[in-house]
Amino acid sequence: MTEPTPPIEQYPPTSASSTNTNPPTTTTTTTTTATTTTTNLPRITIKYCTQCKWMLRAAYFAQELLSTFSTSLGEVALVPCTGGTFIVSITSASASASETGVRESVLWDRRVDGGFPEVKVLKSRVRNVIDPQRDLGHTDRALRQETGGNQKQSKEKETDKCEDCQA
Repeated sequence: MTEPTPPIEQYPPTSASSTNTNPPTTTTTTTTTATTTTTNLPRITIKYCTQCKWMLRAAYFAQELLSTFSTSLGEVALVPCTGGTFIVSITSASASASETGVRESVLWDRRVDGGFPEVKVLKSRVRNVIDPQRDLGHTDRALRQETGGNQKQSKEKETDKCEDCQA
């Protein structure tokens, strides 16, 4: 590849009657501004593995959370990582008066929770942090049916344990 050539300096044309032979001076003013970083809370951070090509999945979860919670969320960030990482965390203002500042909690970790979350589970966990009294409509109904179904199954398992030993 060839090196770029430096720009050609151009001077205004001089007239023959001009007695000034010095080239014009150039003044460069550099203004620096202080960069302040502000974080809008609550902030959802989705760390995803780029090697595993999980960006589309992370973007889908971000879109679902933004469409459900809209202005209740300050921001949703997608953070590329490596090593099979898929972690959804939330940074929010401290709820209690004794704590000041912000707190971060992990909503879902692929390695800890096993796989990827269902959207309704993730929405429920976000809701539990930002607004526990909020009704998620059909998402809540679906979660109640699943937990109700699990309770019925566990009761059936308890009765199916051993009928011969009960006297």
